[in-house]
Amino acid sequence: MPTSQDILNDLRGMATPEHLAKMAHFGINTGRALGVTVKDLRAYAKGMAKDNVLAGELWQTGVHEARLLACLVAEPKKLERGLMDDWATDMDSWDICDICCMNLFRRHPEAYEIAVEWSRRPEEFVRRAGLVLMTTLAVHDKKAPDYHFIRLLPHITAQAADERGYVKKAVSWALRQIGKRNLALNAAAIHAAEELKTLDSPSARWIASDVLRELRSEKIARRLAR
Repeated sequence: MPTSQDILNDLRGMATPEHLAKMAHFGINTGRALGVTVKDLRAYAKGMAKDNVLAGELWQTGVHEARLLACLVAEPKKLERGLMDDWATDMDSWDICDICCMNLFRRHPEAYEIAVEWSRRPEEFVRRAGLVLMTTLAVHDKKAPDYHFIRLLPHITAQAADERGYVKKAVSWALRQIGKRNLALNAAAIHAAEELKTLDSPSARWIASDVLRELRSEKIARRLAR
């Protein structure tokens, strides 16, 4: 099993200045980044066994790509809540937030409870993590009953007045993904968005417009009618 230092050396060899510039272009915090593509990180992680100790060591390096890799090699069902909270608090870029939620945190047994808890936290990326966790559960938890997502709607809309870009976009994303699960949840998400239109908040009104545009589109209507 390679050590965290071995892995850092490998990552440095995989990095390119061109990709580092591309990361910056897409709003990724490159202060401690090397310039390795996510595609290359996923390919590298395929040859590694799940190991939470190693994942923790990679995260502690603070190197951007090492933290992304930590999300790919950790074992979600054995991940301690305290460690998850620490990682969420450490997040400083939208891509780390989203990849952690999509690849790791959504598989934790307490994912729904964690999502609600984090959505109430004041830190921008912790709050985003809670909302993105709800989003990715809506996409991937195919067998979950509707009431799981009905119960999430008030927690999502509660953050709609947050003007921070990464939060308001996550609120929209969560509502739209819930509304694309089935006809009943589509109606519930549209109702939630209609209520946001009445708020005296530019962010809430932007979210409402973004959500209603997609959830009322012919494309979504055709898909849900199948």
